[in-house]
This record gives sequence, C-alpha cells and structure tokens, in this order.
Amino acid sequence: MAEAQFSVAFAGPLVSLQDAGRPGHLRFGVPASGAMDRRSLALANIAVGRPLGAPVIEVSLGGLSLDCTKGAVSLAITGGGFVIELDGQTVAPWSVLTIRAGQRLVVRRGHWGAWAYLAFAGDLDAPRWLGSASTIAASGLGGGMVKTGGTLRVRDTATLPDRRMPLPVTARPRAHLHVVPGPQTRCFRPEALEALLSGSWHVTPQGDRMGVRLKGPALELGDALQIPSEPILRGSIQVAGDGVATVLMADHQTTGGYPKIATMLDDDLDGFAQLRPGDALDFTRLDPDAAVEQARFHAARLEAYFEHAKRAARL
Repeated sequence: MAEAQFSVAFAGPLVSLQDAGRPGHLRFGVPASGAMDRRSLALANIAVGRPLGAPVIEVSLGGLSLDCTKGAVSLAITGGGFVIELDGQTVAPWSVLTIRAGQRLVVRRGHWGAWAYLAFAGDLDAPRWLGSASTIAASGLGGGMVKTGGTLRVRDTATLPDRRMPLPVTARPRAHLHVVPGPQTRCFRPEALEALLSGSWHVTPQGDRMGVRLKGPALELGDALQIPSEPILRGSIQVAGDGVATVLMADHQTTGGYPKIATMLDDDLDGFAQLRPGDALDFTRLDPDAAVEQARFHAARLEAYFEHAKRAARL
C-alpha cells in the first residue's frame, strides 16, 4: 500500500487536523468543532475523491511548511487566497497538485481569506476522539494540532493530474451577513438592536476558533444578569458586560450566561470565518420564517454545487 510522509518544517498557531465535526455531543459539554470554513473543507475533499467530511489540515494565517520525506501524493488546496509554493514555484490556490519526496510545500497568507484547507488523495493519519478527527484547539483532543517538528502520514495514496479548481463566489469572505434577532434581545436596551443593524463593524485581532470579537458600537445591556446559563449555537452573537459583540465559532463553549442579541444565518458563517482582522462587515435582519426559507434555498444550491464538483473531479 502506497504511503507518503511529511515533516512539519513550520506550523503557525491554530494549524490543526479537522473534519466535518463532532455533532451530537453538545449536551455532554463537548464542542462540535470541525472546520471554520466547512464548505472549503468539503470541496477540497471532493477534488481528491475523498468523503466530504474526511480529515484535512486547516491552515491559519500563520502558515504552514511541509517537507515530503517519503512517497508521493496529490492534494487539493482550497479556502482563502493564500500563497502556495511547491519547491519555490508559485501554485494557484484552489488547485490539485502532486508533491513527491524531497519537495517542500509552503502555504502562507495571501491577499484575502483567513483559513486554507489541504485535503490528500489518501487516508490522512488523524487520531479520532468520539468518532471525529476534529481538533478542539483549547485541549488538543481529536486529530491534534499540527506543530513544527512533527510528522504527518498519508496512507493508501494516489496521484492525480494537476488542475485548477473553479473558485465559487460563495467561497469568498462574506461581509454582508444575515441575522435573526434573539434569543435575548429583551436583555438589551431598546436601541441596542438598531445599533447592531445600522452600526459600522470590523473584525478585531481578538479571535480564534472559539469566537471572533467585533469592533463597533457598544450594545448596552438592560436586565441581563437574570438569565440562566443555557445552550449556545455556532453563529450566536454574544455580548458581555462591556457591550462588545462576539460571534461564536467552531470551538464555542456549549453553554453560557451572557445574552445573545442575534444569531447569524448558518450559511453566512463560512464566509464570515474568512474575514480578516480589520475587515468591515454589516448585518441585515431576517425574521425566522425568512431565515428558514433562505437556509433551505442555500442548502439545496450547495448540494447541487457539490454534485457538480464531484462530476468535475471525475473528468
């Protein structure tokens, strides 16, 4: 059985092994985790003939350098518009390429995007925890963080023709975001929701896989100290006593007592994750019925796009 091995020459912070996540365990206090940009993870796997939720390497803005020490394997690179170099030669992101023993692959920040994904045409050796290779960054449980000096192994490898992949418009960072008010708008002063919807917002450097803090108008609390701790969803916009809004992401805590002024539409979250510190954004209000209708529309469109990508990968 063919195998490829890699030495990690350099790994920036928050580079980790991720898959489609660990659903069904929130009630036990276990985050679902998974890719920050789930769409890009799925498309990377499709491009190399892997299941949509197979383990990949998630690369942060800190970058990654891999030295292939054994074998050969093809891989797909999706996500943000990172700079990709294979033995010093620039390769376009959203590509399928083959790396062989003696070659170095470098992934570093480019002009846009915050996360990149490397999916291999083979079985990436990724330890599972509770059935998933998704890494919880705070604990390292799951496949694990990718660290400088470490090694990676891909079994049952294949090599594929090099090719460019189409970059879907929906893979770009998304600055115009849809939210449903609640569930605790009652805990804010009446003007707070209008401030959220009409204010000027920017991504701050205070962000990780757990959540992203925003810079914008203070969202003043009213009677917010009386709410009990309750379950939290990815995409919740949580506000602490300082009035600062935080969008909860893949590794979010499972319960919390801070009020949530709104919840972001799930389809917007992948694009939101690709925004960088300093990027501007705004919010548009949806009522629950409109949010459900829009979610169904986007889910059907995404499923159709995945089927198209599968057919293209087989050509």
